[in-house]
Amino acid sequence: MRRLLAGLAVGTFLVAASACGSSDDSGTSDKGTSSGGTTTVKVGIIPIVDVAPLYLGQKKGFYGKRGLKLSMTTAQGGAAIVPGVVSGQFQFGFSNMTSLMIARSQNVPVKAVANGVASTGLAGKDFGAITVKKGSALTSAKDLEGKKVAVNTLKNINETAVRESVRKAGGDPSKVKFVELAFDQMPAALDGGRIDAAMVVEPALATVRSQGGTEIASSLVDVAKDLTVAMYFTSTQYEQKNPDVVKRFQEATAESLAYADAHPDEVRSIVTSYTKIPAAVLAKVTLPKWPAEPNRASIEALEMLGEQDGLFKSAPDLDELLP
Repeated sequence: MRRLLAGLAVGTFLVAASACGSSDDSGTSDKGTSSGGTTTVKVGIIPIVDVAPLYLGQKKGFYGKRGLKLSMTTAQGGAAIVPGVVSGQFQFGFSNMTSLMIARSQNVPVKAVANGVASTGLAGKDFGAITVKKGSALTSAKDLEGKKVAVNTLKNINETAVRESVRKAGGDPSKVKFVELAFDQMPAALDGGRIDAAMVVEPALATVRSQGGTEIASSLVDVAKDLTVAMYFTSTQYEQKNPDVVKRFQEATAESLAYADAHPDEVRSIVTSYTKIPAAVLAKVTLPKWPAEPNRASIEALEMLGEQDGLFKSAPDLDELLP
């Protein structure tokens, strides 16, 4: 299993290596919930706008009324969360689809259980974009040839998305110099000239814009229309041993997604509870979509690009991965 997890290291894993217990060691089985108790489940997330529905759902009592309490831990990207879920450190995790497909292609036992977040599908009006600093001479993705471009995790969804934008603009993605950087560090690095461009998502995108930065491509839109960017997942072992907890998590998350989609002002407010983004910047954040169901066609398009970029040794079985 250690070799298997090591194969997932498309970026630097932030999950502590000491957390290698099984799911049963977590203290989060459904024992006691039938008598009025509450099951605490640990969820690995990324501190970005995408996960606002979980915080909102917890605040509104959508999880509580189903006997669940969420204990959330942050990481830099989905690639870091996958081994945490498989080892039992987390019962659920939030991950982009590429990280989940890489895991399944290497027979890592993960299972998507609830939709996470989707692109708006609108170029220039999405929650993720390739950005450049104020006054940059770079005006299109083609101009990224030979330039230093930041992504939160190398060899993952955002690198794939940038590569597709470069291709569509008539450029050669193999000439782009990718560097790994956390989303919240990208605005300062961009403004300071340490990188030439950054593939950012909200709220970092709004921060870049507040600094005078501009967008040169909507990469998630370039991958596929209405792209399913990420989903919530668990390990197949946890799903098999705790089907009731998984079902309740699915139901509460579905309610949370629907509520978030219908209450954008409350989403912006809850984001201040887990990020340091200023209120003035937050007001300008472009919110993603939180549909109830994943868009399989878009996931298949992302899978095809992943194969093209050499991310998979063998094509992942989407029937095994998706709910």
